[in-house]
Amino acid sequence: MQDEIVNRVANSKLVTFDLEEIYPEGERVLIDIKDWLFQELILKEKDFRVFVKNHNWSKYKKTFVAVTCSVDAIIPSWAYMLIAAELAPHANKVVIGDLELLETVIYQELIGFLDLRHLADKPVILKGCADKPIPPSAFAFLIQKIQPIAKSILFGEACSTVPLYKSKN
Repeated sequence: MQDEIVNRVANSKLVTFDLEEIYPEGERVLIDIKDWLFQELILKEKDFRVFVKNHNWSKYKKTFVAVTCSVDAIIPSWAYMLIAAELAPHANKVVIGDLELLETVIYQELIGFLDLRHLADKPVILKGCADKPIPPSAFAFLIQKIQPIAKSILFGEACSTVPLYKSKN
């Protein structure tokens, strides 16, 4: 008599959580304002305001935008606020920083709104491989939200996980 092959992973209570599944679609755009500065160094208010007024902000419709200055220039806070005010009616999200910060903010908000009650008292695997740019901080946000309710948290794939947390109960 031959033993039947049993898929223990499929029959277990393990729940896999994939951050890639909540990744919002939409183009990510980096706006570098260095070209809007005099000699890429000095912000001249009058010229800057004209540039901001004449820029085609509608091209950022439904995008996620990070605004930065890649040169070592002193940029007053109001300049970033002026750009954010122009982008607000068009973009899904605006941050002042780089694209990694943009992804971090997106995930922090998404994870904050997640209802994870279905993970209560269950072993949870946080899927590690992704094709989307998931920042490491997103996993930290997720762990903070899951840890109080999960039985255990593992990282990786069901066939090869790294234990991160186990409830003492």
